[in-house]
Amino acid sequence: MRYDKLAQEALRGVVRQALARAASPEGLPGAHHFYVTFKTTDSRCDLDESLLKSYPDEMTIVLEHQFWDLSAEDDHFEVTLKFGGVPKYLRVPYTAVTRFHDPAVGFYLHFEYEPVDTPPGQDLSDSSDEDAPTVVSLDAFRKKD
Repeated sequence: MRYDKLAQEALRGVVRQALARAASPEGLPGAHHFYVTFKTTDSRCDLDESLLKSYPDEMTIVLEHQFWDLSAEDDHFEVTLKFGGVPKYLRVPYTAVTRFHDPAVGFYLHFEYEPVDTPPGQDLSDSSDEDAPTVVSLDAFRKKD
């Protein structure tokens, strides 16, 4: 059943919904803001060449006060951010996202990245552990005092 992959997919839906709310006319409520980390190596990302040179593997963007044209689509999000005072368009598939953090409420998600060129259904883990159960800890989702 691969419940670990099903859970990751469901939690990517949380990211999608959070970004959709931020893209709404009301925008981000209160002190909410997002740190979104993603793999720039994902072939489905659409990034400016200068960003790819500066971030050849992974980058983190902050969605707080200064972002434009945020759009949360079914399989990706789009946003324009300024880098060195110059607006840059980004298109990022949710499957390229490796971390999502809203520090205003201490909410944090971590995702396993599966490269695009991996055939569907092929597991990247060691096949000798194929029958071993996967344990997903819920500690990351609990509110810390």
